[in-house]
Amino acid sequence: MGTIFAEATPPGRGGVSIIRLSGAEARQVGESLCGNLPEARHCYFRLIRDGDDLIDQALVFRFDAGSSFTGEESFEFQLHGAPVVARRLEAALISRGLRRAEPGEFTMRAFMSGRMDLAEVEGLSDLLAAETEAQRKLAAETSSGALGKLAESWRSDLLNAGALLTASIDFADEEIPDDVARDVGQLISSVRESIATQLAGFPASARLREGFEVALVGAPNAGKSSLLNAFARRDIAIVTAQPGTTRDVVEFSADLRGLPVRFLDTAGMRQTSDDIEKIGVERARKRAEEADLRLFVGEIPEDASDLIRDGDMFVRSKADLTGEAGAVSSVTGIGIEELLDRIFDVLQERVAGAGLASHERQAEALARAAAALKIDPDAEPEFLVEALREAGQYLQRLVGKIDAEDYFDQVFSSFCVGK
Repeated sequence: MGTIFAEATPPGRGGVSIIRLSGAEARQVGESLCGNLPEARHCYFRLIRDGDDLIDQALVFRFDAGSSFTGEESFEFQLHGAPVVARRLEAALISRGLRRAEPGEFTMRAFMSGRMDLAEVEGLSDLLAAETEAQRKLAAETSSGALGKLAESWRSDLLNAGALLTASIDFADEEIPDDVARDVGQLISSVRESIATQLAGFPASARLREGFEVALVGAPNAGKSSLLNAFARRDIAIVTAQPGTTRDVVEFSADLRGLPVRFLDTAGMRQTSDDIEKIGVERARKRAEEADLRLFVGEIPEDASDLIRDGDMFVRSKADLTGEAGAVSSVTGIGIEELLDRIFDVLQERVAGAGLASHERQAEALARAAAALKIDPDAEPEFLVEALREAGQYLQRLVGKIDAEDYFDQVFSSFCVGK
């Protein structure tokens, strides 16, 4: 695969610029620029030279194959953070036959060398993309291998059950002891129930990873756009006294007490002869239907009554004009924080049972494994063994031990260069 390099810190001026090397020639090339590094995993202060040209003074490290992030021989330069310094070192690396890494290539090599399973890779990708505390916690747990360890424990139980069944097949002329059949049934049932628990938590985990959508729904001039601006604490949506000002869906992404939430300001629901406004209303209905939560502002228009779902919220606006008890005001801020607290409580309750699986690929593998285990424990041993084998294969697919190539483009394309 060759030896690769990449800048692991964001491009631009900063305090430090980190350039990483990985591959069979990493140590040889690294030491050709800075001199011998006798011990792995130790930090050394070195002058970086390309021939007679002094590039920089830097801290450097090396890692032996098998003990680095990628599992390959690795080398790392910590340079001063001037872009010209990083570019000069990169030129020296290219002149020595190294190439720039593709996005996610370091992580792909970690997967290929067995340093990470595919679920950990997906967790790491989510961790790098996390914007809220809830997303960070979920991604950190997955990237640490929690889902892979759980899958391995399931496979271990299924292997034990398979061993008991195989023994019974080998001694088919003899009656299978009752305790063997009972143990096999308990192992299958335990694994199936544990997988079912993770599957039940998948929708919540997926929402945590992707973020919730909360649609503001109501009649024209109900105060939806003003409310969105109050949530954002800045002017995002245009607010005027003219009905029908909002034509398209206006979005605002927020970190709501640690939960990722995207608020949607939608067009006012009403019958209209304006062709452009009609399109806006149609889009508003579609996004409101797809949202995780609808916040109805003011009187519910007849055109929006069919959008109400269990768990939706209702709020009165313009308290500064009406003086209505319990209403909120986007002008004075009355009730805004309390409203956000209510929204948080509703969404927090929906993710209370979040599991470890948060990707469609993971949920599909779990669902197929669970389906394979829906077999009568009193069935013939041969059928049970086949069911266990099939379930085990899907659990291996979960962590990328088989059929991993099918997901490479999807999983690794989202990584940044240098990771």
